[in-house]
Amino acid sequence: RFDLRGHLSCGRDVFIDVNNVFEGDVTLGDGVRIGANCRVINSVIEPGSVIKDHSHLEGCQVGPESQVGPFARLRPGTVLRESVAIGNFVEVKNSEIGKGTKASHLTYLGDASIGESVNIGAGTITCNYDGVKKFKTKIADNVFIGSNSSLVAPVTINDKSVVGAGSVITKNVKKKSLAL
Repeated sequence: RFDLRGHLSCGRDVFIDVNNVFEGDVTLGDGVRIGANCRVINSVIEPGSVIKDHSHLEGCQVGPESQVGPFARLRPGTVLRESVAIGNFVEVKNSEIGKGTKASHLTYLGDASIGESVNIGAGTITCNYDGVKKFKTKIADNVFIGSNSSLVAPVTINDKSVVGAGSVITKNVKKKSLAL
């Protein structure tokens, strides 16, 4: 029981739960699992990925073995590489998220380039809009972002750095540094 408002291409062993809406061109790779009450618009979901209940995906690409949701929103321009975890109440817009990166709860990632094996703590936001222009946040590989952090773009967080919980980052962070 789902609504199809466009074209749906499915690989083998795909599971689609109840009350889903597929719009535009949607591709589901082999072994993809779609939970209940999801909306998927013009998206590509690679093999082995899991989209959990009540998630909304639009104009995005979800890499192999990734997990999204529940209650996640992927907006246009989002690319998730392999084994990415986007969790509860996480919104991603116009961002590329690298292999093995996790943003598990209550996070907004807009206009960002995020490397591999990054941990994004709960309540983190990329402050990408100043009321006139949008700016990009760049996070390199193996970075840890503590909970409730605000990353004020344009800003770069370099390799193997740590951002302490509750921090407001307005300047670039050097490689292997602690930013507070």
